[in-house]
Amino acid sequence: MRIYAPFYFFVLMFIDYAEIKCESGKGGAGRVSFRREKFVPKGGPDGGDGGNGGSVVFVADRNLHTLQDIRYKKIYKAENGGSGASNQRTGKNGQDIRIPVPLGTIISDLSKNLAKADLVSDGEEFIACMGGKGGKGNINYKSSTRQTPRYAQKGLSGEKKNFSIELKVLADVGLVGLPNAGKSTLLSSVSSATPKIDDYPFTTLQPHLGIVKYGEYQSFVMADIPGLIEGASKGKGLGHQFLKHIERTKLLLFLIDTADKNPLENYRLLKKELLNYNPDLDKRKYLILRTKIDTKIENDKWSKIDDYLNISSVSKEGIHELINNIGQLLNEE
Repeated sequence: MRIYAPFYFFVLMFIDYAEIKCESGKGGAGRVSFRREKFVPKGGPDGGDGGNGGSVVFVADRNLHTLQDIRYKKIYKAENGGSGASNQRTGKNGQDIRIPVPLGTIISDLSKNLAKADLVSDGEEFIACMGGKGGKGNINYKSSTRQTPRYAQKGLSGEKKNFSIELKVLADVGLVGLPNAGKSTLLSSVSSATPKIDDYPFTTLQPHLGIVKYGEYQSFVMADIPGLIEGASKGKGLGHQFLKHIERTKLLLFLIDTADKNPLENYRLLKKELLNYNPDLDKRKYLILRTKIDTKIENDKWSKIDDYLNISSVSKEGIHELINNIGQLLNEE
């Protein structure tokens, strides 16, 4: 009797695109003031500088896997810097706005249609809008010919920009298949997720992300990509919208229905669409899965494929073997 390590799935609402407005804080104004002390009737200037405005900063966080939080907040505004004070006191710096995003987030300036950052490492930062610099107080303008300057510098304005935030998931495993190949059923059978499942194409209209924990301390992220069709690499169907999420996976799972009349041809079709979209995908490790084997359908066409795994999301047959195979492949150098 074989004993398998337990595994668990946790599914998140998957949001991969958002547009937001960012505004950094204005720098505080410099102060015009003069030293006023007893027995010092004509004290010199002592106005302090204004504080710098807060910046808007994106921070990559490995614990996030979706743009869900950003989707519901459209405007991010940092704090203004405080004004300078007498006695050469500098104003308080405005507080930064720090926006956590998942690894694999691409930040683009909408006005220029230009990608500005691709955050792929935990803790990596991108300053989207730099805070305005604080103005100089009048103490900075004292000179041998100007003993009592009565002016100070205003703080500089902050930046205002519109950004698109796009997530190309850094999933370990990507599920690839034609519509109704059993991807959503696989996900729902091993998790608490309830993706829409039916017998017509494009039931799944958005990717789903699952975190699989197996053994005692190991885990991997799996991306369920909606069904592909011929021409997907050229944008047909839901092509480009979802193929982007395959680009950064380490392992691909090709799901093909056991009743498929041409399993080898359809595997080649899926592979062709992936390579047409991005030739580098040919370097990915992969497994071929023969799904829905609980239907007991005889199909000699499968003899044309040399190596595949049999699974059933209904009877759970082959599921533990699949998880173990995935773990081994991901742990290989």
